[in-house]
Amino acid sequence: MRITNNMIMNNSSGNINGTKGLVNSRNTQMTTQKKIDRPSEDPVIAVRSLRLQTSLSKVNQYYEKNIPDADSWMDVTETALLNIRDIMTDFRTLCVNGSTGTLTQDDRNTIATQLKALQEAVFSEGNADYAGRTVFTGFRTDKNLTFTEAEKDTKYTIEQRLKADDMVLSRYYNNEVTVPTNVTEVADLKMNDADTTGNTDASKYTIQQSNFYRLRLGYDSIDSVESMEITMGGTTNKVTAEVFETEEAWAAAHTTTDGKKDVPADGVVIIRSTGDIIFGDTLQASLQSGHAEMKINYTKTGFNEGDLRPEYYYDCQNITDPANKITYDKLTDDGEYITYDINYTVAQNQTINVNMEACEIFDGSIQQDMIELREAVNNSIEAHDKVDKIKAMMAEETYSEVKYQTKLTKWLDLAKKEMDYYDDNLSKMCSESLGKVDGYLADVSLAVTRLGCTQDQLSLYEKRMNDQQQTVQQLQSDNDDLELSEIIISYTAAYNAYQASLTAAGKLSGQTLLNYI
Repeated sequence: MRITNNMIMNNSSGNINGTKGLVNSRNTQMTTQKKIDRPSEDPVIAVRSLRLQTSLSKVNQYYEKNIPDADSWMDVTETALLNIRDIMTDFRTLCVNGSTGTLTQDDRNTIATQLKALQEAVFSEGNADYAGRTVFTGFRTDKNLTFTEAEKDTKYTIEQRLKADDMVLSRYYNNEVTVPTNVTEVADLKMNDADTTGNTDASKYTIQQSNFYRLRLGYDSIDSVESMEITMGGTTNKVTAEVFETEEAWAAAHTTTDGKKDVPADGVVIIRSTGDIIFGDTLQASLQSGHAEMKINYTKTGFNEGDLRPEYYYDCQNITDPANKITYDKLTDDGEYITYDINYTVAQNQTINVNMEACEIFDGSIQQDMIELREAVNNSIEAHDKVDKIKAMMAEETYSEVKYQTKLTKWLDLAKKEMDYYDDNLSKMCSESLGKVDGYLADVSLAVTRLGCTQDQLSLYEKRMNDQQQTVQQLQSDNDDLELSEIIISYTAAYNAYQASLTAAGKLSGQTLLNYI
């Protein structure tokens, strides 16, 4: 085969281009430090790189976004729970102090002030939010747990379920003492049947205590009771309760001869202003022995700032707009809460529930207990003030006459009796509240423990995802990347080959036919 100069020159040109292309490829590798620039250069590396990149994207989503988001959600929840536990601990301390029976008036005022602050604070923690999403309201993360402002026109129908086993013995009072303000009122007290002065019997001013078992609705100041059913021994019966606006209205309808409030033995009395359901002695004993359960439907218009929204605790219906009623189902037929989990995917095919609903931790009883204890403290404060006022009147010149002193002494005796009743009631309520607070603390502590277990579980997932991220990153680096030293060696070899091809071609181009003649 005859080799021509053109053939030699063409081959040299091809060799130069080939080595130049290799230099360009090594130069690109040096710049990117990647094995390939296009999938066509090595399809196996390209396919493996795509798979590893997909895996790394998932791991990064879990490790860098989902897990931190879930952890932050639970941190907010934990902070709120710990704050609630601190509030409950402070409430317990007040109960311990109030149960001693040796309080001064300053002590009572301090307790009343602190109770008001705790009452306002307890459910504000229930509105805790993470990135604008409330953490205790299930799927309704755009809604608060409580009413954040007074809504006087908002109206609900509420179905509440109660158990006779939860009845508590409560004390009710009648004929509170009214301190006289002038000599006429002082004289207007008939101390005994032989006393012909005055026109009012002393029994009208003598405070009387009545004890009844009761249950408590979730709200006070209700509009009306629509129905009441009692289930006992598998049988459900409708019950008609006597409904009164206030305790005074109840006392006007049912008062014993000795001035005590009364409930018919087989009857039920409901006080709309307080939400108390009060049972007669015979009915109460029967219901408790039969472990009866009750279902009460009632309506309520107007909610105060800080009140729990009914939809988070009860089957209810918002009927504020009759043309657009909103129904909420919160309980199963068995009376269990329906809860909604918020799950985060924190690993491949692994999810974790990050939320807790308020109904699983606390209910309105906490705030109601604080309100009632605060009322008991205020009653005790007022009773002591009455005694002090009467003593002050007795020291005044206006009432120095014997007839006024005699009357005021009787007023003082009545006021002291009221004071003793209310002090005793305060002490007993504080002692009773201790058991309740311990129960609330146990519930909150259990929630903190459950949350801690979930956080520990999340930490394990986080460690696993961290290890997996590093592993996939290393595999991807091994598949895609080149060591710089290796690239330099390859580049130098390619460049030397390119330079050699140029040198060889340069020598060939200097030869002509004349050199052989």
